[in-house]
Amino acid sequence: MEMTDRKKRILQAIVDIYISTAEPVGSKAIAALPDMKFSSATIRNEMAELTQMGMLEQPHTSAGRIPSTAGYRFYINELMHSYRLSMDETKSLNDAMELKMQEFDKAIGQVGKIVSKMTNLPAYAMASRPAAVTAKRFDLIMAEANSIILVVMTSSDAVQNKLIKLPVEVTEQDLRLLSAVLNASLTELTVEQITPDVLGRITRNAGAAAPLVPIVVNYTMEVLREQQHSDVYLTGQMRLLGQPEYRDVEKAQEVFSTFDEDMISNLPAKLNSDNPVQILVGPENIAKELKDTSVVMTRFDIGDGMQGVIGVVGPTRMDYAQVTARLSYFAENLGRMFGKNELPSAEKKTVSEGDGIEQEKDGTPV
Repeated sequence: MEMTDRKKRILQAIVDIYISTAEPVGSKAIAALPDMKFSSATIRNEMAELTQMGMLEQPHTSAGRIPSTAGYRFYINELMHSYRLSMDETKSLNDAMELKMQEFDKAIGQVGKIVSKMTNLPAYAMASRPAAVTAKRFDLIMAEANSIILVVMTSSDAVQNKLIKLPVEVTEQDLRLLSAVLNASLTELTVEQITPDVLGRITRNAGAAAPLVPIVVNYTMEVLREQQHSDVYLTGQMRLLGQPEYRDVEKAQEVFSTFDEDMISNLPAKLNSDNPVQILVGPENIAKELKDTSVVMTRFDIGDGMQGVIGVVGPTRMDYAQVTARLSYFAENLGRMFGKNELPSAEKKTVSEGDGIEQEKDGTPV
C-alpha cells in the first residue's frame, strides 16, 4: 500500500494525540481535530490500512490504535516538526548551565541531573575516552609455585594486574619467553586488532607456557575495553514511575531491575558527526531491557579528543521533538563550556521573545 498524504496526516495525528494522552486513539478523536477534514469512516479505513502496513497496533479489539515501532520511526524520519524552545525553557537551561562545575567527573554527573530535571525523564551522561587504547608492556612475575602475577601497562599509562592460577607447571625461563613474545606481538594492538590469527601466532611461539596465552589475552582485552569504556552517570530513574506505561508493577520492576550504568554503557558512546542526535525506538535498542522504551541522545565535544554524550530514556510515547530540541540546545552550550571554557552569556537577547529562541541579534542560529 502507498503511504499517501492522508495516511501521513492521520499517522501524525495519532502519534501526537498518543504522546499527550497515553491512551489508544480512536477515529472520533482524530476527526475532531480542527484541521482534519476527513469523515470518521474514512479515518477508520485509513487506520485499518496503516495497521496492515505495520505503522499502528491495536491493543484490544474494541480499542483505538497506538503507534508501532515502525510508526514511530516513520514519524521521526518524515513527520516530526521542529520544536522551538520557549523563553522560559532557554532561561532555565542557561541558568542550570551556569552552575559552578569545578571537577570534570562532577560536571558530567551534574549534566545528567540537569537533563533529567529539564525533561522529567531518566537521563544519563558519559564521557568517552580516546578509542585507540593499546597494551604498552607486559610483565609476568612468579608469585608461588602454582600461580603468577600478570602486569599490563596500557598506552594511557594505566597499570592493571591479575593473579593467575597456573593450569600447568612453568619455569622462570618459560615466563621470560612468554613475556618476550607478548611484548613483541601483543603491544600497540587495539582490541579490534587482537584477532584469532594473533592469538595463534603467540601460542605457537610461547613454548611450554602456551596454555597461559588465552588467559593472558582475554585479560588484556578486558583491560583495554575498560580503558576505552565510558564513565556513565545515570540519574532520575524514579521519574519513569510518573509515566502511565510504568504504572504496571511488573513492567516497572522488569525495567528497574536491569536499568543501570552497565546497561546504558551498551548504548552508542560516539555518534556520527554529521548527525549528532540519534533516536533509538523500542527494539532498535541493543539492550533488550530497553525494548519497550526509547532513547534520545546527542553529543558534545569536550576537547583533547574526547566526546561527551547526554541522553534520556523514556516511553516510546515521549515527545521526540521537544526532547531533541532541549538536548541539542544543552549539548551545543556544553560544547562551548568544555571546549572554550566559557558559559552561555546572560547578556545575549533574542530578536523576538514572544517567538522563543531562534536566533541572536547577529543572526547566528542558537
